[in-house]
Amino acid sequence: MIGVGVLRFALKGDGDPKYARPTTTTSYSPKVKPTNGPSTKATNNVPTAKPTTKQPQPTTTRSTTTSTPTTKPGPTDSDLVVRNRLYKAGAMASVGCRESKARQSTVAGARANYKNLLGCLNKSWAPLVTKAGGRFRAPNVRIFSGQVSTPCGSKSDSGPPFFCGTNDTIYMNLTEDMGNYNRYSQSYQKVWARMWMLHQFAHEYGHHVQYNMGILQAYSRIRYERPTYAMELQDSRRLELQASCFSDIFIGANRRTYPITGQSLVQWRWLIGNVTDYANDHGDAGNHKYWATRGWNARNPSACNTFVAPAAKVQ
Repeated sequence: MIGVGVLRFALKGDGDPKYARPTTTTSYSPKVKPTNGPSTKATNNVPTAKPTTKQPQPTTTRSTTTSTPTTKPGPTDSDLVVRNRLYKAGAMASVGCRESKARQSTVAGARANYKNLLGCLNKSWAPLVTKAGGRFRAPNVRIFSGQVSTPCGSKSDSGPPFFCGTNDTIYMNLTEDMGNYNRYSQSYQKVWARMWMLHQFAHEYGHHVQYNMGILQAYSRIRYERPTYAMELQDSRRLELQASCFSDIFIGANRRTYPITGQSLVQWRWLIGNVTDYANDHGDAGNHKYWATRGWNARNPSACNTFVAPAAKVQ
């Protein structure tokens, strides 16, 4: 059930993420093309051979073997997270994304920002996902305040925005984004609120990219098999820090046009290094800054392979 005040927009196309593990079934039934046998037509005017007393020679039957086509095994879960083809797709080009002129002081202003960012992120990530052999799909986006019911469970606006892989949907917390902007009166604080919304939206979109490339599904299966909760938490931190790295690939690629300069740059630098991780499932402030900065500087998914990083870099 959708809570009071929930708004939705789906353009074609966490704090505690829960992802369903989709299953895929493929079948291949080879069809053997029938071969033509010897002709059965009678021939006329063919002289009859005289009988002979020689013993007929034994005939040999040529044995034929039918080979069963083999299907090439697909990538393993380890391949999908450690050696994903996205890491070789190259640097992201700027799409000239510009910040919406609207401000998130109102519902309409927040929606205008979400819509603008969604268009920019789709244009930015589609070429890389396609080049990496993925099938690009634009995510759905819903905004909520109060409580929202999703295929990934019920959530409240007291928590952060989140991504649900079951329905490939980004859920943006309208209460948080409007509240951050309207709570503070000074201009630099409003700039911080705008940068926070930008980073949060791009982070959740990063989870959508992981979903497009099979990273999210593989992560879910790997985590399910972990023998200890500590190992599960480390997997979660690897996933979340990668999503932030992906976020800042986009922000870094469009830094000149958005633009991320002056006070916007000051506030972006501040927020990537000042995060809390009470549940120990997203990564501490130092490591968040490390991966966000890598994405910003490289603008290339190859810089975001958190799944091969030493444990110290994903604390």
